[in-house]
Amino acid sequence: MSKRILSVDDDPMIRSLVRAILEAAEFEVMVAESGGDAFKLLDSESRPVDLSCIILDVQMPGMSGFDVLTRLKLHADTQNIPVIMLTCQSSPEDFVSGYNIGADYYITKPFTREQLLYGITLVTSG
Repeated sequence: MSKRILSVDDDPMIRSLVRAILEAAEFEVMVAESGGDAFKLLDSESRPVDLSCIILDVQMPGMSGFDVLTRLKLHADTQNIPVIMLTCQSSPEDFVSGYNIGADYYITKPFTREQLLYGITLVTSG
């Protein structure tokens, strides 16, 4: 199984934190600061796209995490990659929206190393 993860978040501190946690757990981490940047990275990947999962912020300028998730799930090359939503939004409506679009797991900010690694283990053990 791949040990590659794409983290998409507009907050540079969150991107750095996620990268540090995942690299310490021996993952190869790609980062993007927006949905547009994430799709540029994904478009440059060979097919099939080889990622363990995508960690996706919900609130981002331009294209929201829900918009990115919708586009990922509609494209044959990315629809089967597990997606973890990492967000400040913790209302039941937000969770339901994400799960209805195709999110595999939710982690709310602030989060711990253990929560992040548990979520990855959960979505990649299928």
